[in-house]
Amino acid sequence: MPDNKRITVGILVGVLLVLAVCFVLRTKQGSLWPAARIKLDSGYHEVMGTFGRAVAVAMDKETAQKCTRAALEQIEMVDDLMSDYKQDSQISRLNRDAFKQPVKVDKDTFEVLQKSIEFSALTGGAFDVTVGPLVDVWRCAAEANSAPTEAELQKARAAVGYEKLILDANDLTVRFSVEAMRLDLGAIAKGYAIDKAVAAMQTAGAIGGMVDIGGDIRCFGAPPPGKDRWLIGVQDPEKTGDLLGAAEPLLVLKLTNAAIATSGDYRRFALIQGKKYSHIIDVGTGGAGSELSSVTIISSSATDADALATAVSVMGARKGLALIEKLPNTEAILIPSRRRKFFKTSGAEKHIEY
Repeated sequence: MPDNKRITVGILVGVLLVLAVCFVLRTKQGSLWPAARIKLDSGYHEVMGTFGRAVAVAMDKETAQKCTRAALEQIEMVDDLMSDYKQDSQISRLNRDAFKQPVKVDKDTFEVLQKSIEFSALTGGAFDVTVGPLVDVWRCAAEANSAPTEAELQKARAAVGYEKLILDANDLTVRFSVEAMRLDLGAIAKGYAIDKAVAAMQTAGAIGGMVDIGGDIRCFGAPPPGKDRWLIGVQDPEKTGDLLGAAEPLLVLKLTNAAIATSGDYRRFALIQGKKYSHIIDVGTGGAGSELSSVTIISSSATDADALATAVSVMGARKGLALIEKLPNTEAILIPSRRRKFFKTSGAEKHIEY
């Protein structure tokens, strides 16, 4: 080959390599994605006491379908293991038998309980999955339309406390150190299910996707065709819309490989003699209610976001913001009760689209 042709070919190869590298870098940054990608939405399914769905972004319909199926299977699996409403779930079995003897569980249930204890220690007990006895007291109070007495709260609190939950990592067994303990994973199981669903979608070939369970959401990779990022609305507590949250959002967040979870008293609460009590319970006092109407946590993990949203709701704005500021890759947006303004951590602004 003549020298000038070799030089021309060399230049062309060099240009193509540069373009390929630029494409990869821009794709990783989320500013450019394959134009031929498709989006498939599973639609809403009733699960974990709310509604969930999976949205897959893939290069073909068959892969996208496989991804949404894999996601929904993981969500159902977590619900079957960790629901305290299903009598044959592992959590229900623990609630029945774990005081009498150690109960063996599978690795997913054990992992969630390990993480729960870690979050309890991190938050000074503001997050605590042993809250079940207090949940029962408030549920009965709502049914009777009569606020619980101090004696009832004191009795329930005696059976509450994450330090009374004993885990054996060698045998994957769980034991309660006091009678009448009861686990309630409502503040962490949805997040864990979302993380499991995202992992399943990625394994099945999704180049991007979103999983939503009751407004707790995680997005990853390529956004839907025609979009350059995932946009997620934060609900205005004063405009609750329908059960699927179809109301004008207070804020719209832009997310790339991130999760959000929101806890609040505006959708789930007990109404007793005309007074509204939050479903979020402070195990320290046994009382329901919070100074915060809504807490949104942004994190890389839906499990973390879910647990921290509940913890900050209990801790309040000052302590909650101080905690989140210390955590890497974690931000918070807090909306106080009876006030329109909101507070946010120092890095939250980068996630706000408008």
